[in-house]
Amino acid sequence: MINKLVRKMKETGAPIVVGLDPMLNYIPEHVQKKAFAEYGETLEGAAEAIWQFNKEIVDKTYDLIPAVKPQIAMYEQFGIPGLQAFKKTVDYCKEKDLVVIGDIKRGDIGSTSAAYAVGHLGRVQVGSKSYVPFDEDFATVNPYLGSDGVNPFIKVCQEEKKGLFILVKTSNPSSGEFQDQLIDGRPLYELVGEKVAAWGEECMGEEYSYIGAVVGATYPEMGKVLRKIMPKSFILVPGYGAQGGQGKDLVHFFNEDGLGAIVNSSRGIIAAYKQEAYAKFGDENFGDASRAAVEAMVADISGALEAR
Repeated sequence: MINKLVRKMKETGAPIVVGLDPMLNYIPEHVQKKAFAEYGETLEGAAEAIWQFNKEIVDKTYDLIPAVKPQIAMYEQFGIPGLQAFKKTVDYCKEKDLVVIGDIKRGDIGSTSAAYAVGHLGRVQVGSKSYVPFDEDFATVNPYLGSDGVNPFIKVCQEEKKGLFILVKTSNPSSGEFQDQLIDGRPLYELVGEKVAAWGEECMGEEYSYIGAVVGATYPEMGKVLRKIMPKSFILVPGYGAQGGQGKDLVHFFNEDGLGAIVNSSRGIIAAYKQEAYAKFGDENFGDASRAAVEAMVADISGALEAR
């Protein structure tokens, strides 16, 4: 699947991923009202509003972008109806030929980790039949439990030619409480990065490994170091826009070929219509506002890469 991601990035010229992380307060009132008129102010109504919101954004942006990243917690909060909306979103994005990164941040061991891996990336056996439950192309994984937590995911990735993005240096302010701690004079995130590179050697695509890393845009200098430690691992970069990251901060996350990283923006795109810069579109045309935000983000990052 890393080969498809690389191909789609080359085709679109867009080193970005749209985070489909819908909160109800991101969803325009007219979308909510329509959903509630059909299902009531229920979990089912909320899930329908989320699905219709996602569908409009995907319809207005899929030709510009290589990938999307739905964050499962935003769906789980609405229970089973929310998970159904998650699955509908994944399937619809794949119909549009988008790469789907399931932002699930799982981290467990043994059979539990294997079950997570099968559920999100693999196939589950039911009697004489096998089924593909959620069917994302990539998943995010927390490596804090070590290889016991990651290896079951790697096994499924090898079987299904899918991929992982492993948390290495996250964008949140308190990430350094653990990730920056020194071990023999080196920060923990560097040691995790080395392990990601080693895992990745077992899962190479044509140009890059199936095993990538998550490194926050809010720490560009650390990104520069980690890029050298993991030369063949794609880096998923959260923290653009709303968390402060800008195109000029991100050039060191990329290799000289202009590949090797993909930058995520969530509310900066899906809730763009709420921003002053895109207010002219109004609530009714929120999808067009998202498209304009994608175009602006691509121009920002591509321009920075060309200028380096």
